[in-house]
Amino acid sequence: MTPEYYAGEYRRYATFCKNYPGARLKKIASGANSNDYRWTEVLMRDIPLGQMWGISLHHYTIPKNWGDKGSATQFDEREYFSALKSCLEMENLINRHSTIMDKYDPNKRVALVVDEWGIWTNVEPGTNGAFLYQQNSMRDAIIAGTTLNIFNNHADRVKMAELAQTVNVLQAVILTKGRQMLLTPTYHIFDLYKVHQDAKLLPVQLSAPDYGTGNDKLSAVNASASQDASGAIHISFVNIDPNKEVTIRTALSGATWKTITGQVLTSGRFTDINTFEKPDAIVPAVFKGAKKREMNWW
Repeated sequence: MTPEYYAGEYRRYATFCKNYPGARLKKIASGANSNDYRWTEVLMRDIPLGQMWGISLHHYTIPKNWGDKGSATQFDEREYFSALKSCLEMENLINRHSTIMDKYDPNKRVALVVDEWGIWTNVEPGTNGAFLYQQNSMRDAIIAGTTLNIFNNHADRVKMAELAQTVNVLQAVILTKGRQMLLTPTYHIFDLYKVHQDAKLLPVQLSAPDYGTGNDKLSAVNASASQDASGAIHISFVNIDPNKEVTIRTALSGATWKTITGQVLTSGRFTDINTFEKPDAIVPAVFKGAKKREMNWW
């Protein structure tokens, strides 16, 4: 459909979708594929704001290209870098779609719903190509954490986001084989990030070294932070540089604290995976490297 035709169909559909007693509908318009900014422009222009709770957005991380997306387990650092670059494009997409939405909806009544995201690779050898079964590596955990940080930092507009599938398909959080199941590295990222749900976003100012060479460089570290109902502050950092550890110095302006706890998810290689033979190869560990310093270094 053209966006103009779809907007008309959506308006008719939304008009006749009535709320149930005690169950108000959240009507979400089918939005843009990746950088189709015109689609967002037309829908925001032609659909009354009161008829939309949200408008969707799809963007997948493709390590190579659509014809040959690359392997889920066999890839080098060049392909790893390409995947992270594709993942970080989500920041630009949200900024540009949000700018269009702000023109028609400055009060941010309409949510941007990123309802399909994650890494998409070639299917695992020997599996049915139509089932889109792929393994899940440490690279995918880094992509998950990085993407969730982007969503967190845009919580004023991105009010809903989800992986397209959860079990066995694309960037799954669970893999099964017969009666067996395992938790993927992406699962553990979601488990770590649940502390941000229903919390208050805290803005982060971050200065980080580069990862990459020449003009093709990415920020080696990304982060998001929030404060929960108990007053606890949670900060999630992702180091995308597979070659260097990064020491983080954090200043919490206006905050007081007594204890610091943390968890870290890491592995020796970005190709490492959990298997049915070794399901706990990649699991969170207690992070003991935090130190509190009473100093005004900022």
